[in-house]
Amino acid sequence: MKLIFVTGGVISGLGKWITAASIGKLLKACGYKIDIMKMDPYLQIDAGTMSPFEHGETFVTTDGFEADLDLGHYERFIDQYMTSKSSVTSWQIYLSVIQKERRGDFLGRTVQVIPHITNEIKDRIKAFAANNEVTIIEIWWTIWDIEGLHFIEAVRQLRQELGRENVMMVHVAPMISVSTSGEMKSKAIQHSVIKLRELGIHPSILVCRTRESIDDDLKKKLSMFTDIDSDHIIEALDQKSIYNVPIALQQQNLHLLIQERLLWEKSEPDMENRGKLVYKMMNPKQTIHIALAGKYTHLTDSYMSVIEALQHAGVSFDCAVKIHLLDMESFEGKNREEKLSAYIKEHEIKGIVVPGGFGSRGTEWKINIANYCRVNNIPYLWLCLGLQIAVISFARNVCGITQANSTEFDEQTIDPIIDIMEDQKNIANKWWTMRLGLYEAVLKKGSKVQKMYGQDTIQERHRHRYEVNPAYHEVLQKNGMVISGMSPDGKLVEYIELPNHIYYTATQSHPEFNSRLDKPHPLFVWLIKACL
Repeated sequence: MKLIFVTGGVISGLGKWITAASIGKLLKACGYKIDIMKMDPYLQIDAGTMSPFEHGETFVTTDGFEADLDLGHYERFIDQYMTSKSSVTSWQIYLSVIQKERRGDFLGRTVQVIPHITNEIKDRIKAFAANNEVTIIEIWWTIWDIEGLHFIEAVRQLRQELGRENVMMVHVAPMISVSTSGEMKSKAIQHSVIKLRELGIHPSILVCRTRESIDDDLKKKLSMFTDIDSDHIIEALDQKSIYNVPIALQQQNLHLLIQERLLWEKSEPDMENRGKLVYKMMNPKQTIHIALAGKYTHLTDSYMSVIEALQHAGVSFDCAVKIHLLDMESFEGKNREEKLSAYIKEHEIKGIVVPGGFGSRGTEWKINIANYCRVNNIPYLWLCLGLQIAVISFARNVCGITQANSTEFDEQTIDPIIDIMEDQKNIANKWWTMRLGLYEAVLKKGSKVQKMYGQDTIQERHRHRYEVNPAYHEVLQKNGMVISGMSPDGKLVEYIELPNHIYYTATQSHPEFNSRLDKPHPLFVWLIKACL
């Protein structure tokens, strides 16, 4: 069992996730069986109830766990599915220990952070790592944060229990550049490592986030004050693309340092294909403009997987995708469609994506967008809530059901074209009415969606509560909407399209979660194709 822990110092937002994911990418490319997990100190059982403004998008694992967006990055970098076991929060740890205490597992002993909480953390790590050659664990914690100390203490104990040759630490910290003098200052990094050592953790590798290259003299100074060999000090320069980070780290022999430290035979990663794709991404032959219309556009992390999926699809056409985040509140009020039309012309928008979301805010504006794109033959892709919006818009503007709405937006609507299914209406706990994780869809033969996927059935991840009301399926189809994907029992709408539109496609799922740089998702690929 080989464990690599990634910690962060001084400030948050340095890129611990990208360091962990890049290490995973390099080691997997070397041929090792690897996996990644994340430990979060916050007191939620998962990220499902958090606002996107808190931690960005909620990423859904294949087994239906609502996780931090970093798990999405892990999946995209190492091309492996994360599960509920890939994400551990403090609440999960404390809840498990409290349940054991209530059962009497501790036989009357005083329950304490040490050893009970730390033992629970260690048990989770060992169980997760049991079948891997190496496991990378990111600790979402910054030095001096009291809330993560139980995780750090568990790491210290694991290093003693499993042996130095089986556990290593990678610490990420910022190299501060003073703007007035132009000097690069290492004092913050020094103090960060000193604090770690006070807690019993000695980093094996130091990753320095920096905007400028670190010269040998500065590395020697850092080495002297941190007691880390200078060749184990890695500069993490800002990159034009996050997908170039593993390549930049490979050029500094990070993979060889890890292999040497954990007593493995040294080998080089096969990164040739990744290098070609990254080159295409950073050297596009053309640029296309896509609008992303959502509720949380003030923070791009809110739609991270959608943005990445669009970028992946663009690479297929040697094309950069310039994403314009539409703030829906700026289009509220009168003349919505006129404002949208002016915006599209000004920014040369070729297509629109409407991502998932919850609640009624901004829905009327999105309904206007759906109708505008339908009438003006503008390619657009609607995801999760987006499908429901597209159905409402079609019902109002084509089917003549002028009061069509969702009971999520108006509980008293006379035409609930979007509703919670009858068998779930009496469930008091809203979480239990959610469709979470992978669900199968049967695609209609000859439909555009079936052609895009190239198969008759497909599995995609879901995160929603409301469905297209079966009572309205027939009227939608009579008026020209194609229901191109259904649940295997034929009750739930999974995909819709319009046959005579250049690209009018919506899905109840979140296909963006399955997109990869080397395997872009077909719905996004065909969207870019239609836009071009």
